[in-house]
Amino acid sequence: MVTAKPRDSERVGLFVMPMWLPGNKEKETRNGYTIDRLKWKMGTVELPTAEITFDGSLAYPLGPLDRGVANVVGIVLNLSRLVVGMGMSSGMLRGLREGKKYAEFRTAFGLPIASFPMAAAQIAKMEHFARRSVAGSFKVYRDYIALPGGLTKGLTAHEPLELKRQRFDVRQLVMLQKITTATDANDMSRLGISVFGGHGVMEDFSIFPRMLRDGLVNELWEGPRNVLLTQMHRDFQRVAEWYPPEEFVASLLDGADPALIREYSEEIKELLAIPHLFEMNQQTMEICERWDDFCARLFHAYQELALARAESELEKAQA
Repeated sequence: MVTAKPRDSERVGLFVMPMWLPGNKEKETRNGYTIDRLKWKMGTVELPTAEITFDGSLAYPLGPLDRGVANVVGIVLNLSRLVVGMGMSSGMLRGLREGKKYAEFRTAFGLPIASFPMAAAQIAKMEHFARRSVAGSFKVYRDYIALPGGLTKGLTAHEPLELKRQRFDVRQLVMLQKITTATDANDMSRLGISVFGGHGVMEDFSIFPRMLRDGLVNELWEGPRNVLLTQMHRDFQRVAEWYPPEEFVASLLDGADPALIREYSEEIKELLAIPHLFEMNQQTMEICERWDDFCARLFHAYQELALARAESELEKAQA
């Protein structure tokens, strides 16, 4: 899919562009584009990023020709952000598996390093990171696929209030998951490298160098951290009339300790008292820093709740 301006128009449309021209598969005639170069980036190299020139390419419009950017955001960006979060969670599981196995057979002073409290504590922290992230990912995904029409509608769509709130919840959760899981994956990579010691930085021995680079790039895909944090703050301002922030917190943390919900509810109201994050002064910069920290803690609380419920369901199934 590509975005482009239709001829004689200043509006951007969204198009599906086949790689090969129809009816020319035997000759394999490329569809009017050339790949000029692959960009040299530090991570996610298995997903190429390229500079491409289009020259008379055949493409088919996807949706109204003046709604290309909106459709990209609603269809491509949200799903991509969701996939990035889930991909990093699964990568953390791989890192955990390799870290645990390495600690079982790598010895120091005649003992497996897993038997040393320092290494054992690092592995336990890695395990909590991975399990928490995976539980949160599945919970976000469950709510995502349950939405009628996905996230293609805007914040002000004319639909029942309950459905609008559900759509808003998922919209924020997808962004929260992406930025929080990226940070957690990077923190876990550093822990894994520490467990592996010198082997942890060997590209042909450990997953963690790649995991660390990918985590840094994944934090940028489909909106860097600062952009998404600003977008979320703006979203709350836009829906204030029909979705008070304290009710959003209560919805996300449904079933959590009431004292914790009250604490987060009061904090989010204070942080949203400032109407926007664009005025250059010390107060706004302090709010920005606090908003960043708050969003991470809020999503961690959401993940912890998801993990507790998943473990409870597992215990019931095994009973």
